[in-house]
Amino acid sequence: MGVPAFFRWLSRKYASIVVHCLEEKSKECNGVRIPVDTSKPNPNEVEFDNLYLDMNGIIHPCTHPEDKAAPKNEDEMMVAIFEYIDRLFNIVRPRRVLYMAIDGVAPRAKMNQQRSRRFRASKEGAELTEEKDKIREEIIGRGGYLPPDEIKERFDSNCITPGTEFMDNLAQCLRYYVSERLSNDPGWTNITVILSDASVPGEGEHKIMDYIRRQRAQPHHDPNTHHCLCGADADLIMLGLATHEPNFTIIREEFKPNKPRPCALCNQMGHELKDCSGTAREKQGEHDQFADAMPGSEQEFIFIRLCVLREYLEKELTMASLPFPFDFERSVDDWVFMCFFVGNDFLPHLPSLEIREGAIDRLVGIYKDVVHKTGGYITHNGFVELERVELIMQAVGVAEDNIFKKRKDDDEGFKRRMKDKKKRMKRPPAYMTGGQFAPQALGGRNRPDTVQNARHQAFDMRMQNNQVRSAPSEAQGPDARGVKRKAEDSDSEPEPEDVVRLWEDGWKQRYYKTKFDVDSTDEDFKKKVVRSYVEGLCWVLRYYYQGCASWKWYFPFHYAPFASDFKDIKGMFSDFEKDTKPFKPLEQLMGVFPAASGNFLPETWRELMSSPDSAIIDFYPDDFAIDLNGKKYAWQGVALLPFVDERRLRAALGDVYPDLSTEEERRNSLGSDLLFVKKSHPLCDFIRELYLAESQEATQMPAELCHGIQGMLTLDADPILPDKPVESPIPSLRDIMTNSAIGVKFLDPQFEGDHVFKAIVLPKAKMPAKVLKPGDWEAGNRNSNRGNWRPQLGFNPNRQQAHLNQSAHRTHREEGSDECDHLYSGLASKRQKVKMKGYMDPSGSFTLVVFIEVPPSL
Repeated sequence: MGVPAFFRWLSRKYASIVVHCLEEKSKECNGVRIPVDTSKPNPNEVEFDNLYLDMNGIIHPCTHPEDKAAPKNEDEMMVAIFEYIDRLFNIVRPRRVLYMAIDGVAPRAKMNQQRSRRFRASKEGAELTEEKDKIREEIIGRGGYLPPDEIKERFDSNCITPGTEFMDNLAQCLRYYVSERLSNDPGWTNITVILSDASVPGEGEHKIMDYIRRQRAQPHHDPNTHHCLCGADADLIMLGLATHEPNFTIIREEFKPNKPRPCALCNQMGHELKDCSGTAREKQGEHDQFADAMPGSEQEFIFIRLCVLREYLEKELTMASLPFPFDFERSVDDWVFMCFFVGNDFLPHLPSLEIREGAIDRLVGIYKDVVHKTGGYITHNGFVELERVELIMQAVGVAEDNIFKKRKDDDEGFKRRMKDKKKRMKRPPAYMTGGQFAPQALGGRNRPDTVQNARHQAFDMRMQNNQVRSAPSEAQGPDARGVKRKAEDSDSEPEPEDVVRLWEDGWKQRYYKTKFDVDSTDEDFKKKVVRSYVEGLCWVLRYYYQGCASWKWYFPFHYAPFASDFKDIKGMFSDFEKDTKPFKPLEQLMGVFPAASGNFLPETWRELMSSPDSAIIDFYPDDFAIDLNGKKYAWQGVALLPFVDERRLRAALGDVYPDLSTEEERRNSLGSDLLFVKKSHPLCDFIRELYLAESQEATQMPAELCHGIQGMLTLDADPILPDKPVESPIPSLRDIMTNSAIGVKFLDPQFEGDHVFKAIVLPKAKMPAKVLKPGDWEAGNRNSNRGNWRPQLGFNPNRQQAHLNQSAHRTHREEGSDECDHLYSGLASKRQKVKMKGYMDPSGSFTLVVFIEVPPSL
């Protein structure tokens, strides 16, 4: 979900939720790689039952990575995806279910954001190509060196959208991958694999949540199932809390800021495209064997323990002296709802609520007062009490003027500090001594030269220092006066004009005039915007707790109203239109793609994007404005694209639908989830009997055969069956001649349209042991130095670790360097694993953790 800085804020405020993953690596013996046996106990000292993969968070970094060379072709992309899944499976080691969910056709509310992203990606790609060509001409014109411009088609990441040939090929490759692992990997023996590819409607993470909700409502569900969900989106944290499952963990890549990237023109490190000078590349290695290797370490993973987050929230949300019993589960739902105000994928955030300014803490404080006054919570099972929400919005509205003024003051203060910092960085040091007195890097291996004559050295230092001090005064002579400062030395940077000026009186009038082109006195229009926003809040909460309430609804404005505009909202919403249907895949492509990505569509459909005679040509502008909306960078701004009119789009497509080929019609149809098990699994014989009987009806899945999982099974038209070979869709991978997997279509348990899933902890669920100590909470609230904080590896808090602080580094270099050098060189010569990892705790202290696998001989 689009909540910038949410995870950074959460992990700083609630530091103990993060656990660093321990990962067992494969070994090499006599040139043969020995894979990790994932059937053995998890080295993180926790056993997970179910692993859920939000696959789009895997597909994107594998197809167009930022920190390494991109795959050369589609086959290499598929292999990279397989390896990524293998790595996650190795870390988590699920024992029951592996659920792989790829984004299918999204609700209309999400399609607006997808449309914005894809138009931006196309525009930025074209601008980058134009800038590269311009700089290349300049560099070559002045005699610079650049590698030859490769004639290579740029990978268009827009193809990672349902309905494209790429996504269809990915589905086939994943069927092969699952069959291969079930047949050959002992860790997969008892696993039930569910694959929900891009032909199944719904966002990946919401298909996963729908599966969990529906299984929780079954009588055979195990309430103590330990779930692990993989994904980097911030909304996964809220979705995990919304399940009310006591054992829920999220695994994601550890974010490392400012990772080095190569120049887009010369592929060298150390500078950006705009600073490229065209210098020849230095040889990498004796024979230039490392020319294509990019520096950097392998991406690592962290666990986010939602059970620990629940402990934090219980401390924070508990309210005393309530006129009714406090219900923690209801307050968690209210906290999730309040997080929607600072950002989500379906609504723009309110102008006065920024997470960096403590918006969530402000909302929690107001919320507690509202609960006391109204005698109740603001949500229940995914439904909103609008009368109580209005009280919260009015309380925020009262403070809006002060919030905007404080934001301006903070921004000006930040700019002043940055200006002073730049001045300090430009100022040269007064004098840098050399020899034994020169500053040395901690842990450095180069020793300074010893001083031969201390008196002479001290005299030289004193004389040089005096010369440096006198230098500025000499520059202040008559010749120095009137020298104009160079433009590049200016401390001020040009910034776009903010015509709204929220920090000045009249901000509401300017906002509505600039953003909506209406007067702020137009109460009917403001009420229309507020009504749409209220509908959006109700839709998003229902989406999180009950599933998609309407596939057609969307917020029809680019900007949000002010909190102070939420007046008389109680009767603004009743319910959503019933029985709405999702778009078909190719229809969604027409709704979210720019004309530049039209090559992924059938030819006659593509012409609707570019032909001047097209009835919907206005949906596909060649260029569009980006409103920074008070932000600094273009990616933070609002893309001012026209909204797609569904009726006009369907009417235009009605004329070109007959042109679809049989293959295109297949890709344009909606599909089903697939369930796979190994032939030794108890469910396999039941599925095999269905195929032998050639049953055409959906059959209830026996819960006792598959860890309590329930659903309906239907025969697959192109099934994967045991003892039948599976052809590899990737030429570099061999066919599976001795296949042990079987696959069948799977449908989640179905319920009546008015069914309400209960947002409660299930009976017989055992709450995990408490992790937090009193000091953890108190120190976190005071933002003080947390002396007892330390990074945790795995789920065992008592795991012994080796730590080296700065004094230990000095001891290592100064006192026992010979012995340490001997040990280090011995380890290096034997290629032993020496791994160092640094952690910055919330107080700013740095800890270095060293892992050394020392063989018995040493």
